Amino acid sequence: MKFDHIQIRTTDAKIGINITKPIQKIKQPRAQQHIEQPAATVQINSDPAKLLIDSSQANRDLGLYTNRESIQKFASDGLQKVSEGVGRRASEGRQMMNIGKGKPSVVPSIAQSNANPFPKNLGITWKPSVGAVKIRYVPNQLNINTTLQNPKIDVQIGKVVHDYTPGDVTGTMLQYPSIETTVVKGE
Repeated sequence: MKFDHIQIRTTDAKIGINITKPIQKIKQPRAQQHIEQPAATVQINSDPAKLLIDSSQANRDLGLYTNRESIQKFASDGLQKVSEGVGRRASEGRQMMNIGKGKPSVVPSIAQSNANPFPKNLGITWKPSVGAVKIRYVPNQLNINTTLQNPKIDVQIGKVVHDYTPGDVTGTMLQYPSIETTVVKGE
């Protein structure tokens, strides 16, 4: 025995899609930039170096005196020689006063000491003496002051130009779906 059976036929749906792409344009003009850097201020102050040479002691060692020192030295030397001369003459006078008192005559010894003075020392001396010239150095002072100037920056940013056209999607039904059923009799 044969049974009836059902035949089913289906038709798929077909959809047509139209897509319009979106368009986006972005432009940004270059920024306008102006930079200015003022010069820094530099101030330099310096005191000059000094070389101090004191040769007054060396001049004195060589017999070169200032007017004031020369007057003082010769005045003190003169006073000393006067006092030595007065002392010598007083001593000789005392010796001559004793001539009549039975002492031997002192006149020949006084005459001999005045006629033949003591010889001078001929020793070698260094002129000027060591260390007579005094040298002193004062270094210079250097002051540097710097004042920095900040840069001046001016920037004009270009505005962004944004143009957008949206896309579109449209759909159409090209074929509708369907189902067909048929009953086939069994014989």
